Amino acid sequence: MSSAISKALKDKTLINANDTAIVFYNLSSIKERIIDLQNLFPQNALHSIAVKANPLTKVFSKIKTLGVGVEIASFPELHLAEKAGFASETIVFDSPAKTNAELEYALKAGVHLNADSFHEIDRIIEILKTVKSKSTIGIRVNPQVGAGNIKSTSVAGAISKFGIPIGDNKERIIAYFLKHKCLQAIHVHIGSQGCPVPLVVEGIRKVLDLAVEINEKLKLNSKQNQIKTFDIGGGLPVSYHSDKAPVSMEQYATMLKASCPELFNGHFRLITEFGRYIYANSGWVASKVEYVKREPGYNIIMTHVGADLFLRKCYNPEDWHHHISVVDKNGILKSGTDLTRYTVAGPLCFAGDVIARDLELPVVEEGDFLLIHDAGAYTLSMWSRYNSRQMPKVIGYSTETDALEILKERETIEDLFEFWS
Repeated sequence: MSSAISKALKDKTLINANDTAIVFYNLSSIKERIIDLQNLFPQNALHSIAVKANPLTKVFSKIKTLGVGVEIASFPELHLAEKAGFASETIVFDSPAKTNAELEYALKAGVHLNADSFHEIDRIIEILKTVKSKSTIGIRVNPQVGAGNIKSTSVAGAISKFGIPIGDNKERIIAYFLKHKCLQAIHVHIGSQGCPVPLVVEGIRKVLDLAVEINEKLKLNSKQNQIKTFDIGGGLPVSYHSDKAPVSMEQYATMLKASCPELFNGHFRLITEFGRYIYANSGWVASKVEYVKREPGYNIIMTHVGADLFLRKCYNPEDWHHHISVVDKNGILKSGTDLTRYTVAGPLCFAGDVIARDLELPVVEEGDFLLIHDAGAYTLSMWSRYNSRQMPKVIGYSTETDALEILKERETIEDLFEFWS
């Protein structure tokens, strides 16, 4: 990180005085994670990378060459995917609130659709009476295996806004598959960060049992296996703590093979929807220190990112952590420990705009940069418009070629005016 920002600071075409905050992406790390994913799962699996984790279209263009697809959660994200050149069959459309017009467009385009409710399935069936489609269509099932450690990112509790709960609806789900030939897939997603991996595997196994049962009932009715595609969602937690090793993708795949062998032996075509795993640890933020307020017993760093970029961290600090390092104005890593601890505060006009408190850091001075680790997912995509701050510049770099490039320019004042006009 220090090497990348040091090199970028020397190049005035990359960073200038107005760039008080910059998001960096290690493009080599993103590529490595995708290749690792492809090597651990069946070759015919569709790895649809979650757009909501990182919607940068220049990153899309790079991962598309690796043979992956994208998972979208809104109609505008579908537009982003199409503009980036993803083939319709590599786009997976998830959303609990798709309109009739959006469903019709998606069906005509031929993207994979995961229906979130019986109501949505009924809409799709009605549209298919007049629209020809190459879409594969699945049902999202909530296995109701329980919530993880972070409530806001858990979606498989007894009550959830997502999917059809399996407990009271199992027979009705089966009946829909038996009645409607257009339903050829099933989808499950337990949640994101904070969900223990054994819970994720348990939820997948529960829905997989349902899929196997449905196919067996179809055979009894002299029908072919109907559920040919199984979407396991994403949700593999990553570590935001340098001293805590997460469950690796290899370990996760091994656990899945042991518990759900049907996903690896050709019974189903597999879809995955990883986002945080691909991006979180591959991105970080450099934010310039504008002032350091020093008072007896405490220091407050005033910097240029806060709840605008780290929304979850500022509002739910107990659930989210980002390690912070310090470099000087030239990007050289600083060492040592200040005897007085630091609070890291952002630029926004409310008291909760604080990234970290009681933090042990080297002596921090005006003009230094704070390096905020593991910021590649669910940061820029959750950008807040409060105080009309400009979205920061984004720079990508490769550890293979030592090259740097601008992935997104800093938002201009004129851009902001257009946004609010």
